[in-house]
Amino acid sequence: MKRILYITVDTKPEDKSISSTLGREFVNKLIAKDSEYTLEELNLYKSNIPEMSDLFVNEEVELVRGEVYDKLSTEHKKDVDRIDELCNQFLSGDVYVIAAPMWSLSFPSILKKYIDCIALGNKLIAFPKNSKKPVPLLNDKERVMVYLQTSGGDYPFYMEHKINYGVDYCHDLFKGLGIKKFEKILVEGTIQYKDSKDKFMDKAHKDIDKIVKDL
Repeated sequence: MKRILYITVDTKPEDKSISSTLGREFVNKLIAKDSEYTLEELNLYKSNIPEMSDLFVNEEVELVRGEVYDKLSTEHKKDVDRIDELCNQFLSGDVYVIAAPMWSLSFPSILKKYIDCIALGNKLIAFPKNSKKPVPLLNDKERVMVYLQTSGGDYPFYMEHKINYGVDYCHDLFKGLGIKKFEKILVEGTIQYKDSKDKFMDKAHKDIDKIVKDL
């Protein structure tokens, strides 16, 4: 079986969130296409996402174990256990779907908080002592990241170059961690062009269909 990890990053309920609605459409179509997929969902705003601390990791950014772990407070032990759980959940995935709105030209801060929890040494990345370069660990099998972003305006219309900070960050990070295939679905102008909603939604449906077909 292949596992889809569907990560939603929106404070709105699904029926009022364009990103979550389109994310649901994507995973439903992928499962309908291939019955081998199983679905696991993680709503970051309804989940316990700990605040990463230097108390929880060693110099190689590995979660603390043994005596160091034993000396932690009960609450800190719970945080370390939860971080380990989130990281193992991510490692078990084959296809990742992140559905997020654009906030302040990036993504909601809780997504970065989540990424800080899972980007751990000897989990997603390794730091060999005899090497100057980190080694990605997510290239152990074929993995796919699909980033679906909605934005209220056609951003950044006031900048000389079109830079998409949230998408570019996730692309560079997860590529660097070993996920070779990164797909993006950008739905822009959901407020700015709300009188033309059918137009941008039609494009989103077509983008979803194309990526699902190619997976």
